[in-house]
Amino acid sequence: MKFESARKRSGEQMEQIQTEYYLAVDIGASSGRHILGYRKDGKLQLEEVYRFQNGLENQDGTLCWNLPQLFDEILTGLRRCKEINKIPSYMGVDTWGVDFVLLDKQDQIIGKTVGYRDERTEGMDHLVQNKISNRELYERTGIQKQIFNTIYQLMAIKEKNPDWLDRAESMLMIPDYFHFLLTGVKKMEYTNATTTQLVHAREKAWDQELISLLGYPKHVFKELSMPGELVGNLLPKVQEYVGFDCQVLLPATHDTGSAVLAVPAVTEDILYISSGTWSLMGTEQRNAICTEESQKNNFTNEGGYEHRFRYLKNIMGLWMIQSMKKEIAQDLSFAQICEMASKESIASLVDCNDGRFLAPKSMTEAIRCYCKETNQQEPQTIGEVASVIYNSLAKCYGDTVTEIEEMTGKHYSTIHIVGGGANAEYLNHLTARHTKRVVLAGPIEATAIGNILAQMLHTREFSSILEARTCVKESFAIKEYDA
Repeated sequence: MKFESARKRSGEQMEQIQTEYYLAVDIGASSGRHILGYRKDGKLQLEEVYRFQNGLENQDGTLCWNLPQLFDEILTGLRRCKEINKIPSYMGVDTWGVDFVLLDKQDQIIGKTVGYRDERTEGMDHLVQNKISNRELYERTGIQKQIFNTIYQLMAIKEKNPDWLDRAESMLMIPDYFHFLLTGVKKMEYTNATTTQLVHAREKAWDQELISLLGYPKHVFKELSMPGELVGNLLPKVQEYVGFDCQVLLPATHDTGSAVLAVPAVTEDILYISSGTWSLMGTEQRNAICTEESQKNNFTNEGGYEHRFRYLKNIMGLWMIQSMKKEIAQDLSFAQICEMASKESIASLVDCNDGRFLAPKSMTEAIRCYCKETNQQEPQTIGEVASVIYNSLAKCYGDTVTEIEEMTGKHYSTIHIVGGGANAEYLNHLTARHTKRVVLAGPIEATAIGNILAQMLHTREFSSILEARTCVKESFAIKEYDA
């Protein structure tokens, strides 16, 4: 028996030695996770090794990210890999878009690490419009106007803290900054950079003419790098702390870019909803659509893997449910909230993209006020508020499908829902009903999977996006909802 146990342990050790591990550090607005990926019997396997909390903090009236704490969490998760003896050969970090840091000559952060939900960008769109019209800006960048886009955040700094720009030697998006702390190498990754609204859609590079026009320092915008490129090895001090070395590779560092890479589709024409705090609904295009009609419909052309474009609409998403839960349903699970909503008959609907829902003091009251202003029944109970949110999201999805088909000239019979929102059974049923399309829900950990796929494409584990997506389809449970 002892011999057999020793032999079993030896076999387990051999399997660990032979297994090539890829690590995705996926950080969202409310939490982060370290997920190891590897292939076994042709299928992709995932193992979550560490999870941590995230959120904006109020620092003297300004909503900021605690980047030192987040980096400590990244290092803690890496040490956890060492503790369980599953050491990744490669790793990459993805986060949300638009937010950034400015670094001085000593590579120290200048000012506060302000988050996109802060109010500092109020009125900054008018100052940008004084330099360039919204129409021309969209023609150049293809990016939907969102008051929190980097272009407006930089204008806020220029107006309120101009010395920050004067001192800046470089600018890095949030995941780029974490990669720099890990490796000492500064690289600005393409997919996240496009969310700044400062990248030229056709040239797929920084729009230096636009940057100069707005008075931003051109030297801080480093040459763009593509997903799959090598950043570098871990710094010696990082190696010493975590107990190993590995190569840091660029995933699509914008979390939606990674999530879309993991859509389990076996055709080129896909329609997806990356469902989480935000609902990002769209398709893939080889060329940006920068027409006036596209702009009026509020579509964006964000960069994707292989210079594909994620032609999509930003919809407020499960942020509304998350906020409502914190306010009036803390003791309930999201599944319980879904169940309660499914039993309600309230017909009221809200415009999910109304600005009042971006960062209200009370989401519940904002929804009630909207209903009152539009002469609809005001929801009172948890179930009624949730029902209004879920039905409003589904209607918005239905409207967006129609717009996407009009803009692309294509018909999509299936909608892939990936990300945490794929768990929302009631919303998935509503989505199928409102869109009159078959809904395929899953995988849930799409962002981490897409992060890992970009690394695997670098090492030639997969020869193409289609092969990688086929593997996702064959590796994870996908639930179907009929129209």
